[in-house]
Amino acid sequence: MLKTLVVVGAQWGDEGKGKIVDLLTPGCDVVVRYQGGSNAGHTVIVGGEKCVFHLIPSGILHPGVTCVIGDGVVVDPEVLLKEIDVLKAKGIFRPENLLISKNAHLVMPYHKKLDVARERLRAENKIGTTGRGVGPAYEDKVLRCGIRCADLLNDADFRSKLKTNLMEKNHYIRTILHEDGFEMHQIYHNYMTLAQHIAPHVHNTSKYLADAIASGRKILFEGAQGTLLDVDHGTYPFVTSSNTVAGGACTGTGIGPTMIDSVIGITKAYATRVGEGPFPTELKGDEEKRLRERGGEYGATTGRPRRCGWFDAVAGRYAVRINGFDGMVVTKLDVLDNLDAIEVCTGYLYDGVEIDDFPTETSILSRCTPAYETMPGWKTSTTGIRGFDKLPANAKAYIKRLETLLGVEVLIVSVGATRDEVIIRKNPFER
Repeated sequence: MLKTLVVVGAQWGDEGKGKIVDLLTPGCDVVVRYQGGSNAGHTVIVGGEKCVFHLIPSGILHPGVTCVIGDGVVVDPEVLLKEIDVLKAKGIFRPENLLISKNAHLVMPYHKKLDVARERLRAENKIGTTGRGVGPAYEDKVLRCGIRCADLLNDADFRSKLKTNLMEKNHYIRTILHEDGFEMHQIYHNYMTLAQHIAPHVHNTSKYLADAIASGRKILFEGAQGTLLDVDHGTYPFVTSSNTVAGGACTGTGIGPTMIDSVIGITKAYATRVGEGPFPTELKGDEEKRLRERGGEYGATTGRPRRCGWFDAVAGRYAVRINGFDGMVVTKLDVLDNLDAIEVCTGYLYDGVEIDDFPTETSILSRCTPAYETMPGWKTSTTGIRGFDKLPANAKAYIKRLETLLGVEVLIVSVGATRDEVIIRKNPFER
């Protein structure tokens, strides 16, 4: 029986990972977020009420489950405390069940200003960031001038690092970006106030996880965004600033790769993308609008309308290879319920030549034309169905075709927004 499982988005994010993590959490002891920041958003609908998480793992909804924000996450303390306040108002926050890595880096006010101002200067070449300061926070991490959660616990360290950083940041912000700079004392006092609330949660989470694994506890590692937004393996530069793939679960939590038992991917029954960058199967006009409205395709973090298109098996196979998926979850099958026909991209044509591997160079991907296979729709609701054999014949054929194209088994199919609207063929933890 599996003890550790990594859940990864197989597309450009927004695949429904939050719901699947919520679904699997009752069989877990610990849920860990291993990368990203408040630019991500997991949405879970419980009892008709929408719960959106940007930093806290969605496992927090379940009593007795410890939630960990790992080393690889960049933490905006103001966003984190707002999430905690929302959970407290709902009566479901348990302080002892939230741990934050002492090595996780902090998002600072100047990171947000840099993020927004740089996007403005890029104009038509903008990346499409959320403006939450996540990229600049990771930039400082690599530059070795980042401020970490552990620094919040040491007044002198925090003050010294902030002072040094602001000398450089203010000069750049004022002279290059022509924006107002920051006063050190204002940030210092604000973050020291925030530190009082965050300090009880800050721990050596790498050791905590190692001890938990050694004691046989079940651990679920949840990624944010998706494979095609990975900083190394995605459609660079139209990517996020962290490693979203399964390998990030190790570097982002401080556990060894031999401690991971299994990896599953989450994919929609179609495809979406937020922000800029190439998207070979993107639809246009009324066809895209109908898919967006039926799927509620608006960003959980920004509210931006998502670009929508047909399922891309070329990108899917790439995600399977990069992550080493043992199985897949297909979400939002019900969004396709009313269609007469459904297109599936099985390959690309690039300058008249057929290619079946996913090119990460945007100059190539933007010139790829999808080769489609048309499958018949099922024209009936799947939302109330809880058994795979009870799905319409064409819906079953669609799932089986995706399995063939991807080369992995579909373990779970989601047929609605709420946590119980799923078809579980195999529970990943019981494989």
